[in-house]
Amino acid sequence: MKQIIFFFSISILIFSSCKSYQAKTYDFPKPVDTTDKPIERQTKKQYSFPQQGVYADNLFDGARLNDFKFIQEDLYQATISPENFPINHSAYYAFRVWSDSPKTIQVELNYTHHAHRYPPKISRDGKNWEALDSNLIQLSTDSINVFLTLATNSDTLWVAAQEIQNSTHVKQWCEEKSQHENVLLSSIGKSKMGKDLLFLDIHNADVKKKDVIVILARQHPPEVTGYFAMQAFIDEILKDQPLSNDFRKKYRLLVFPLMNPDGVDLGHWRHNAGGVDLNRDWAYYHQPENRHIANFIVKTVKQNKSDVILGLDFHSTFWDVYYTNREIPEHIPYFKEYWLGGISQSLGEETNERPSNLGGPVSKNWIFTQFNALGITYEIGDSTPRDFIKEKGKVSATEMMQLLIFKGK
Repeated sequence: MKQIIFFFSISILIFSSCKSYQAKTYDFPKPVDTTDKPIERQTKKQYSFPQQGVYADNLFDGARLNDFKFIQEDLYQATISPENFPINHSAYYAFRVWSDSPKTIQVELNYTHHAHRYPPKISRDGKNWEALDSNLIQLSTDSINVFLTLATNSDTLWVAAQEIQNSTHVKQWCEEKSQHENVLLSSIGKSKMGKDLLFLDIHNADVKKKDVIVILARQHPPEVTGYFAMQAFIDEILKDQPLSNDFRKKYRLLVFPLMNPDGVDLGHWRHNAGGVDLNRDWAYYHQPENRHIANFIVKTVKQNKSDVILGLDFHSTFWDVYYTNREIPEHIPYFKEYWLGGISQSLGEETNERPSNLGGPVSKNWIFTQFNALGITYEIGDSTPRDFIKEKGKVSATEMMQLLIFKGK
């Protein structure tokens, strides 16, 4: 009988221990249903018009093209639809077009929901991108659809709402960062479609009781400008310079550069393969991406008796803005004011902060409710100049490191 009680007690302890490593659920004031929603996948194919000698396709990860039709003379129509509906105003598109001989064609972007948002980018190799000349872009009379004038030839012309940064590109970047002696690259789980959830562990020396900063990116597929800022932010932290070296000794970064690999590769406007906005699933973790990452962060900090002191979630929207909470967290309570002020002073721009009360189940609110720490949604404008994005990411990292090194002394 004593043996039965002993083993039962051990089982209870093991079960309790496992439960303690899981992220807590939380009833946010503005709940969101994040159970699976049906999605409609685009048909992957090549569209051929041999009589006109024009071709188009969506046969690559990150493409979005639901149909492509010849209308008349040199006019074609590209239909662009979201993965499901309702959905926010993020009409993402990406396709390739070419022709047997050099010619100029016009392509109408025909949106089935919402209206044109992203000025088109073009590329001849899928790697180097430039904005399409604004003189070659014409809004329709209803200001919903848009007509693009494109110079085509036998070489593939890539046309996309934003520079394509699919899961292959992100993995290549992660592998490059992992060559640094203070970076470990791994996968902490699988997405709904079985893709790796990539993780960069950045630190120097022992991780026990080391304060943690959480970095998230690409919850929403088209938001590559936020991803570019995150890259520049991490690059600055990994530099071989006194400030960065001291910072990596004192702090640990848990970096998740691609939270939504399925949505990115499927060319989604907003959602994951479960048809859900991942940045509304930080309450009950119905989607595997949020569940794996939330539980991993909680387990990591508890096992090492650490504290999460800051969470930065990189996104994109119509302009540069920081979404913050009005609640004052337990850790580094005045960090936000000094950090945003330092960024503003260094860049010579006015800080655009939008504080709010604790509302829906988004990442910044999760950081607060889970760890009583500061969470910030770091938004970069869709059309913010790319050189400025890099500078802003660099400055943001520098200001953060200076403040936290000062705090640690």
